[in-house]
Amino acid sequence: MKSAMEFLRLLRIEIIKTFLKKRTYLGFLIILLIVPLVEIALKLEGGRFLRMAMRGVAQDFILLGNVFNGWFVSHQIMNSLWIQIPILISFVAGDQLAGEATGGTYRLLLIRPVSRTKIFLAKYFTTVLYVLLFVTFLGVLSVGLALLLLGSGDMIVLQQGILVLAESDVAWRFVMAYILAAWSMITVASIGFLFSSFVENAIGPIVGTMGVIIVLTIITVIPVETFSGIRGYLFTYHMAAWQKMFADPVPWNDIRMSVLNLAGYIVGAVAAAWVIFVRKDVLT
Repeated sequence: MKSAMEFLRLLRIEIIKTFLKKRTYLGFLIILLIVPLVEIALKLEGGRFLRMAMRGVAQDFILLGNVFNGWFVSHQIMNSLWIQIPILISFVAGDQLAGEATGGTYRLLLIRPVSRTKIFLAKYFTTVLYVLLFVTFLGVLSVGLALLLLGSGDMIVLQQGILVLAESDVAWRFVMAYILAAWSMITVASIGFLFSSFVENAIGPIVGTMGVIIVLTIITVIPVETFSGIRGYLFTYHMAAWQKMFADPVPWNDIRMSVLNLAGYIVGAVAAAWVIFVRKDVLT
């Protein structure tokens, strides 16, 4: 009981420390500026984006009702921003441990009469909390504002063809998609946390995390036969699992494999970061 209370106290301290930093809110501010700007611009265009996207097949379809609606725009926002989101996540994840070194507080932190494991877990859980809050903020803002501006209706999915999802079948898909997206971002945060454990500058983990993501993303998407055998093992390949929630039928087996693959990366990155952290020498 005493051990649990001590950990909760540490967790509370780390949460306060993290959310008192101005840089923590940088990602929220960027999303708060970009999402309304894009959605208002799309509303003012009155559906021209959708008409252009369907230009080649318009003669084969007759679409009735409000097809350029909040669901469609929310899906496009999610597709567009998910390339930049890892950068914003790495700002906080990369600062959790490296920030202590940059601020010169590592020695003070680690000589306290508290186990390093508890300190480590408090910092990691704070990072996870940030990711969950950030993804939730993005989801509520993008979907809520889009529905307010453009209304609801059946959803058109422009993804390997054209799929129309009934309005009654859309909301739960977005909830699940954002849960899977949060899992992907926890993977990114865990890798950033790992980089943060063995460098002494908060810029290093951000650059390192984005470097890994860029390289692996190129391997994932480039149509080269040489990489075909390893793509399925790369976390960047599975980070897009949320997109499969908008397929019909939903490929649950593929999604389950992606979740497990990402879980392996999370466990591996956190375990490696823990080993580095508990062995860190701050006395020399």
